[in-house]
Amino acid sequence: MKILGIETSCDECAASVVEDGKNILSNIVATQIDNHKLYNGVVPEIASRLHVEWIKSVVKEATDDSGIDLGSIDGIAVTNRPGLVGSLLVGLSFAKGLALSLNKPYVGVDHIMAHLYAPYLENNIEYPYLGVLVSGGHTIISHVTEFNNMEVLGTTIDDACGEAFDKVAKFYELGYPGGIAIDRLSVEGDSEAFNFPNPSLHKGDHKYDVSYSGLKTAVINQLDQFRNGESEKTKANIAASFQRVAVNILMQRVKRALKDTGLTRVVAGGGVVANSLLRKELLSLKNIEAIIPSMSLCTDNAAMVAGIGYHYLEQGVISDYSLNASSRVPAFRKKYP
Repeated sequence: MKILGIETSCDECAASVVEDGKNILSNIVATQIDNHKLYNGVVPEIASRLHVEWIKSVVKEATDDSGIDLGSIDGIAVTNRPGLVGSLLVGLSFAKGLALSLNKPYVGVDHIMAHLYAPYLENNIEYPYLGVLVSGGHTIISHVTEFNNMEVLGTTIDDACGEAFDKVAKFYELGYPGGIAIDRLSVEGDSEAFNFPNPSLHKGDHKYDVSYSGLKTAVINQLDQFRNGESEKTKANIAASFQRVAVNILMQRVKRALKDTGLTRVVAGGGVVANSLLRKELLSLKNIEAIIPSMSLCTDNAAMVAGIGYHYLEQGVISDYSLNASSRVPAFRKKYP
């Protein structure tokens, strides 16, 4: 089965053709970074308008690169949640119209589940495993038993990890995208220059949860956090110290969850998994098989959408034309989605 994937949940306009949930025949991503750089963040109105302008050509390029005729695809998978509603609606509406005109089945895909599926495109992975989703909008630690079934163990109680990176970068004018700017700048800094706080969440239902609001605030108001010594109050030192603590917050919960569940495999996905320190820490876990996607599959892309969409369509799961876009997912603590 050859599935066309469409992804427009935020500021990346993407389309991909994937065969049998594994073989990537094409993967096109039209990025809007330059269009949002002036604002140091994504402007929803601009994002949705650009999706309208680009989506037809992006889909055409994806099908052309795949070497197959558009009419030869077996189905369409499209992200319908969570994300910016205006952006989601562009991709969802286009997918519906295309499916109707081609008389092909289509299925709406959850963006979070698609990110966790991304490593499958490059690896053979067995269930169960500890799933770690780290992106601009979500931070989730979960026990995954099927491609579409996971038990949420922990999530953020305030800011997501990627959100904290972006806000710190914006405050210090480090550049956009913020996560990439901090990662690059941190190489030049002393990660021990600032003693930023690591929140202690270890009781009851919150022992796997993360919190980044306090860290973000401390970094922005960093004067009292500086360690006296040879280090200087430079942006590079701030970036390195912040990144060290931000990654450590997550890794503490990951290690705790691995120990408590007895799982020996961790699979990570999401844009923040492109962070060099986080990748290093995940791959250095002792006696744990850590599987992370290549850099191009960490950020938003349509290959992960087409990949997981194949499994839904192969099982006969088809969305009807009443499916709507949703900016959020229902409040969850146990089963997801």
